[in-house]
Amino acid sequence: MDLDPKFYIKMELIALLSKGEGSWAQVSGLMKFGEWDKIVLVGNEFAKNFTHEKKFEFVKIDLDNKLVDLKEDLSKKLKEKFNGLEVALSIASGDGKEHMALVSALISIPVGIRFCALTKEGIVYL
Repeated sequence: MDLDPKFYIKMELIALLSKGEGSWAQVSGLMKFGEWDKIVLVGNEFAKNFTHEKKFEFVKIDLDNKLVDLKEDLSKKLKEKFNGLEVALSIASGDGKEHMALVSALISIPVGIRFCALTKEGIVYL
């Protein structure tokens, strides 16, 4: 039987704020409807303009960096951010290079990843 994590543990959410029409709304909805121990948002200088009613920590990165440099920067900046062994990850925003760098950085910390998304039925973990 696969239990929904929201019934037995609060998760820490990490989400990428990059480009993609409507993707910031996805992140905002996840933040609003989820019960999170901590929220970490990753984005560039422009993404610092993102606001939300819930408290979050912002990690600024240069999304124009090459893939390996982006992954190394993310690894350094995210290394001490999480308390648990697993995080809920939203990559609804961004492109493949950004997704690969973020996933690779999280794995190298190391921390487990549970992808999450907001649907009409609520938050789902994939």
